[in-house]
Formats: sequence, structure tokens, C-alpha cells
Amino acid sequence: MKVTLKILLVAAVGVLIYMCVISITGPLNFEKEQKVREGAIIARLIDIRKAQIEYKNVHKVHAASFNELEKFLSEEKLPFILKEGVLTDEQLEKGMTEAQAVKDGLIVRDTVWVVAKDTLFGKDYNVSEIRYIPALPGEKIEFSMDTATLISASGYEIKVFESAVPFTDYLRGMDPQLRYNLIDKAEKQEKFPGLRVGSLTEVNNNAGNWE
Repeated sequence: MKVTLKILLVAAVGVLIYMCVISITGPLNFEKEQKVREGAIIARLIDIRKAQIEYKNVHKVHAASFNELEKFLSEEKLPFILKEGVLTDEQLEKGMTEAQAVKDGLIVRDTVWVVAKDTLFGKDYNVSEIRYIPALPGEKIEFSMDTATLISASGYEIKVFESAVPFTDYLRGMDPQLRYNLIDKAEKQEKFPGLRVGSLTEVNNNAGNWE
């Protein structure tokens, strides 16, 4: 009987130690993985913002869908200035401007038209991936994206866009209780429960909610 009690006591202690370890390492591992996923997602949302800003510069409105945005990046061209030569210290001291140096043929400034993707992100950028949430195991999930027109206090129309992904999507496969805690905290603080760039309800200069 005593031997059985000792075995049960040892087992109970082992379970207690295990639970203590899990209670400490579980949240730490969750936070580590969360940061990895969020780092990649934020970088992608910044790319979406950059593309949307340039799209609006050209079309005066934001792209209403990723299909429109991808077509813009892949097919439309943007001006790119080629620069050869710079003003020397001597020229600067004499008050020479860059425009004068170009006119005199001392330096070269030439505008060429380059596909938007190459100008904004480089030739190796995969446009077809811009709609998908990165660093996520399993089936691909797309960011949400929408546009709207807001009216300022002075009566001006302001074009806005929003692209986002909720915790439920990009933290899938992770501890459900810890994930729920994040959602609950965000909702109680009346914040978006996830990552988002731009806004459909306020003019925020296309800011991300992580900034």
C-alpha cells in the first residue's frame, strides 16, 4: 500500500511539474509564433498600402479588388527617373542647380516608363501572392480589402481603403484559449481584433493599426 501511495505521489508531482512548465512555455511559444506571423503579415500589408497609394495616384481612386491591383502592378507603367552623375562640391559652391547641370549636359536625368511592379517592388516580386496572408500553414487565406468614400468636416470627398486579417485567420492552429484572450481584449478596447491597414470609417492616412 505504501509503495502504491509513493508511486501515486511521484506521478502527481510529475504531472504538477509538467503543468507548471506548460503554463510558462505555452504562452511564450504562442507569443513567439505570433510575432513571426505578424512580422510577415505587416510587411505584406505595407506592400498592399504602397500599391494602393500608387494606384490612387494614377486612377484617383483605390483598387476595389486584388484582381484590379494585380493587373495594375503587372501591366501598367510608372515613370522612373534614370540618374547619371551628381553635382560636384565646386559646382554647388558656384550655385549651379541640377536643372542647369542637366541643360549644360554635365549630368543626365532621363525619365523612362517601367512596369509598376518593377518600380515599386523589383522585378522578382510575385504579384500573385500579394492577396494572401503569408507565414500561414495550410490552405491559403486572402486578406479582406474594400474601398469607400468619406466626407470630411469641410464637405470634401476623401477616398479610403482598408485591408485586414483577423486573429481567427492568422492565428489558426495555435492555442485557442490564448487566441480567444487576444480577441476578447481587442473587442473590450473597441479595437480591430487582428491586423489592419487603412480604414473605411475614418481618415487615418492609410495607417496600420500596429503603428
